[in-house]
Amino acid sequence: MALPWLESFSALADAHTPEVFPKRFAVLFMGNGINENHWSAQGEAGDLKLSKTLSVLEPIREKINVIDGLFNKNMTGQGIHPAQTGGLLTGTHIQKGAMIHSGVSVDQKIADWTGQETPIPSLVLACEQPMTGYHETNFSLAYSSHISWHSPDSPVPVEVYPSLAFDTLFENRGNLRNLSILDRVKDRAEALTRQVSSGDRMRLDEYLYSVREVETRVEGMRKSFEKAHDAAKGANRPLFTMERPANGMPEDFREHTRLMCDLIAIAFQTDKTRVASLLLARDLSACYYPFLDVREGHHAASHNNLSDGYERIARFHLGQFAYLARKLDEMPEGDGTVLDHSCLMWLSNLWSGRKHDNSRLPLVLAGGLGGTLKTGRALDFTRRPDEERKMCSLFLAIMDRMGLKLDRFGDADTRLEI
Repeated sequence: MALPWLESFSALADAHTPEVFPKRFAVLFMGNGINENHWSAQGEAGDLKLSKTLSVLEPIREKINVIDGLFNKNMTGQGIHPAQTGGLLTGTHIQKGAMIHSGVSVDQKIADWTGQETPIPSLVLACEQPMTGYHETNFSLAYSSHISWHSPDSPVPVEVYPSLAFDTLFENRGNLRNLSILDRVKDRAEALTRQVSSGDRMRLDEYLYSVREVETRVEGMRKSFEKAHDAAKGANRPLFTMERPANGMPEDFREHTRLMCDLIAIAFQTDKTRVASLLLARDLSACYYPFLDVREGHHAASHNNLSDGYERIARFHLGQFAYLARKLDEMPEGDGTVLDHSCLMWLSNLWSGRKHDNSRLPLVLAGGLGGTLKTGRALDFTRRPDEERKMCSLFLAIMDRMGLKLDRFGDADTRLEI
């Protein structure tokens, strides 16, 4: 069981070596765009004004950047949905037909760079099952179901079950799943508390409590997953073809998204991985939101994206991003927090669902990436020439700050000035 940063560890290190904290990168994705009437930000640090949808970011507004006007040119003019999603994080042309082809996504480029330093190169999570088959535009629906690609011909499989993601994070195998992770390390944890400072004892208690809380929620979902797995086997049908909650996924979508964010937070806090992606709602999403008083599914609701209901959907998903950012900002690390050493990105594949318009994309960053990224700003590139508003230029700028220097990525060979 990995530990978070503790100040007592510094006493064990070379006193003349400055502390260098790992930098992390995560992408949270919501498909089908936002309500553009309620998506705007203005101002600089200390005076950033946020619109209705962005208001959920108010508690961390000094640590965010709202970026407007960027787009991915290779994702325009090829058709709707899969063609607007398959290269979102790769910046490359995708192809129609049976053979899928995109590129290596920015998160996986970073994972290849940082993965040798961590037990897990990256976490690739989703709150919906991937789709199979083809869209009417003759693009594979795999493009709509994945944003992380570890090779041009292969997206990274997504993990949709919190219990299996938890097992990966805590190396639960076989009979170990029947024993609490905290019970397995109880003696060592108690011994450690006697060796660290009083402040670290408090941090350690908070960390262990948070793991116990997540583990308890996961165990309830594990039983649902196992029951669903047996039912699908008895019915002789693949589990992924069944609807929620018969497929073993959490019935409450709110709990599902929060738990996935909690797992990313623990992974970043303990340096189990430095890269993560989470599809909150994929392109062509089938999610329903009765708790938002919206009767239509996500994709259908996006065709009326100026409605109050769809604004609530967008605000809910941005709220999950805010939730993760706040959790990381509550985790001390040196003189700052885990969020201060991270870059979280929230984006969609569309601006307007009713027009299927992706000529500009909604995007928010959170975190200072180890002091390399100024925050608290609204950055507007909408009136710049196309060459100056490439999404891939932003990816190059982020990779630079992560320590990965590339001459070119996707369709860009220059860095965005941020």
